[in-house]
Amino acid sequence: MTAIAYIINGPNLNLLGQREPQIYGHETIEDVAASCETLGATLGIKIKAMQSNHEGQIIDWIHEARLEAAGIIINPGAFTHTSIAILDALNAFDGTVFEVHISQVHKREAFRHHSYVSLRADGVIAGFGTEGYELALRRLASILAP
Repeated sequence: MTAIAYIINGPNLNLLGQREPQIYGHETIEDVAASCETLGATLGIKIKAMQSNHEGQIIDWIHEARLEAAGIIINPGAFTHTSIAILDALNAFDGTVFEVHISQVHKREAFRHHSYVSLRADGVIAGFGTEGYELALRRLASILAP
């Protein structure tokens, strides 16, 4: 049976490639999903990629992942620093969780240095651009390997 990984992106990541390209680069959210789907196919992991600007939708996807996903790769965007509700949802998920940030958040504003999600994450990748998603996916595959 093929493992499933959810890739969940939070607010404003629908503007990836347009919003502050000097920070976030020129790749779009669709580019990220496509590269992860391609890599996932070689690793034996089916990718379910999604993005929402709404906290409740992200929580619903995490709840859904409890029933079908082996892992979650999440870039919660600004909810990283504010959402105890997303942390609570992730705490109810038994699989592996990786937190990904495109920018190096610790070189940015002080409010970006705190992450509620990190309290649950099995690993955090920041500052590797959109390649961070692939790094997380490769690590997830190595954890799931027999």
